[in-house]
Amino acid sequence: MSLNIFWFLPTHGDGHYLASDESARVVDHAYLQQIAQAADHLGFGGVLIPTGRSCEDSWLVASSLIPVTRRLRFLVALRPGVVSPTLAARQAATLDRLSNGRALFNLVTGGNPDELAAEGVFLNHDERYEASAEFTRVWRRLLSGEQVDFEGKHIKVKGAKLLYPPVQQPYPPLYFGGSSDAAQDLAAEQVDLYLTWGEPPELVKEKLAQVREKAAALGRTVRFGIRLHVIVRETNEEAWQAADRLISRLDDETLAKAQESLNRFDSVGQRRMAQLHNGKRENLEISPNLWAGIGLVRSGAGTALVGDPQTVALRIKEYASLGIDTFVLSGYPHLEEAWRVGELLFPLLDVAVPETPAQRRLSAQGEIIGNEFVPHKTAQAQRDNR
Repeated sequence: MSLNIFWFLPTHGDGHYLASDESARVVDHAYLQQIAQAADHLGFGGVLIPTGRSCEDSWLVASSLIPVTRRLRFLVALRPGVVSPTLAARQAATLDRLSNGRALFNLVTGGNPDELAAEGVFLNHDERYEASAEFTRVWRRLLSGEQVDFEGKHIKVKGAKLLYPPVQQPYPPLYFGGSSDAAQDLAAEQVDLYLTWGEPPELVKEKLAQVREKAAALGRTVRFGIRLHVIVRETNEEAWQAADRLISRLDDETLAKAQESLNRFDSVGQRRMAQLHNGKRENLEISPNLWAGIGLVRSGAGTALVGDPQTVALRIKEYASLGIDTFVLSGYPHLEEAWRVGELLFPLLDVAVPETPAQRRLSAQGEIIGNEFVPHKTAQAQRDNR
């Protein structure tokens, strides 16, 4: 099975040490462009662009990188509760059209109550997933060319439609990650690829089996991916030294503050990440070559594969044997680590290097007359044939 290997754009900052200003790197557009172009050149399938108040806006970042890349795909965040599904569908179709079909979307329900409250979202955990499910049903139908009337508990739209369709049909692929029962139910019903964070293989196997079973009960199949950091060096000794160096500036006060903040999350996935290290620096190798040091201070993906190229490739293949075909990787600093992964790791893996998509000619859609959209006959015929 060929593997889709994605990289990461650090729009929240980058550097050589976690939780330290020492050797911190300013992340401006020029730097993001360097990372994106390196990933594009090396053959990464795409880049995950993070979301949240600590990050630059993922949609604007993706849009700005379209003209300076050739084949790289952009995995950007959909935020139910923060934006309407109708607006999100319009934005998604636009990004897909302008990028010539290189847009991917990551449904992010959110798990930080403080950040959600600042965005005006005051739903509890289960209510957020109810709202996310309603959002996604409307979003998918609109992008698939339907006119949508929908009245749910959290979302209501009437006569919603999308005038400019996406390039990818029936809609650009939808990614999603979540560990709770509610999240798994949503994934089984609606998403194309389910992402897990980098837990030990036996825990990942259990989680994937649950989602696979729920999807099968609905007559669906779901692809699987995993989100991991990676620290690969020419020798195992060098790799573990690099892991230790990454958290070498982390003092006890900063660690305590980080854990206090992370403990306020109501995310099941975040709780599972925290249980891997329990806030302690000791015994951070929680599974062979799987290191939990990043999760001491960072939310979300908190584990890294550490080792020489042969060892890291072996661990990736172990995850692939569980049915995972997509690996979303990252490493500090992200520019240098992208090159290390491409040069040291890619030759040992069957990497699905994307082709440069052929430019697709977009047809005229119609005109606005008064306040009504009147489609051109050719555009209407195309929609009728979809």
